[in-house]
Amino acid sequence: MSENKDYIIRATAAEGMIRAFAATTRETVETARILHNTSPIATAALGRLMTGALMMGSDMKNDKDLLTLKINCDGPIGGLLVTADSKGHVKGYVNNPGVMLPPNESGKLDVGGALDLGVLSVIKDIGLKEPYVGQTILVTGEIAEDLTYYLATSEQVPSTVALGVLMNKDNTVRQAGGFMIQLMPGASDEIIDKLEKRIGEISSITSMLDKDMSPEDILRFVLGEFDLKINDSMPCCFECDCTRDRVSQALLSVGKKELQDMIDEGKDIELQCHFCSKKYKFTPEEIREMMEKA
Repeated sequence: MSENKDYIIRATAAEGMIRAFAATTRETVETARILHNTSPIATAALGRLMTGALMMGSDMKNDKDLLTLKINCDGPIGGLLVTADSKGHVKGYVNNPGVMLPPNESGKLDVGGALDLGVLSVIKDIGLKEPYVGQTILVTGEIAEDLTYYLATSEQVPSTVALGVLMNKDNTVRQAGGFMIQLMPGASDEIIDKLEKRIGEISSITSMLDKDMSPEDILRFVLGEFDLKINDSMPCCFECDCTRDRVSQALLSVGKKELQDMIDEGKDIELQCHFCSKKYKFTPEEIREMMEKA
């Protein structure tokens, strides 16, 4: 894979009355596709959710803050889970990575059909005793609209979220990215009307990505007339922080009886990380030592 060119930008416009984020995430989504061997539809769903999580995560204040987006759904994809931090790292997986469906009515990947009815949970771990959890129903299952609905209803922030993943014929990722535009309290009706009109004129985020438009190009296109100010830029990538130590803690949590059964069976146990598919092997002897230490 080529060197990572993925990044997120944060911007303001209309003298601070509009906040905006945009991201290009091709390498990030391609990494996830390779790790999980996802079908095109699963790649698109996971890629959109990861891109949304990266932009939302970049808005968190502290180094240790974590954002998790979890979708429980009835559709054949079986659900998705994505975690992002404030430093541009994201990881995620889908429950059924091989899901296949015919294209939807517009001839596109039917992400909404793959998810069907469900619930989006947004979990923010920002150093308080309990993480903040917000939940909304899936409005379309296309993910961008679902995040837009969540932000408006649970966080009372009128937003527009656009997310896109384009696939090559060989099922690798050609383009991925998106933008998120938010209105701040006190925005005038004039700004709101003008912004709504402008957003209504955008054909689709995928067509913008397909023209090789950078995050800066995208925000200039949408917000150019609102005196756009790009504040900062941050690289982003797929990164899993699993370690042997963490996996061994998870193994210990299954209980003494189960662990003893594993030891008695005398076979090595192999555990796989959900997020990055890395495998960790433990011998019966190692499991016995872990139990004694615990």
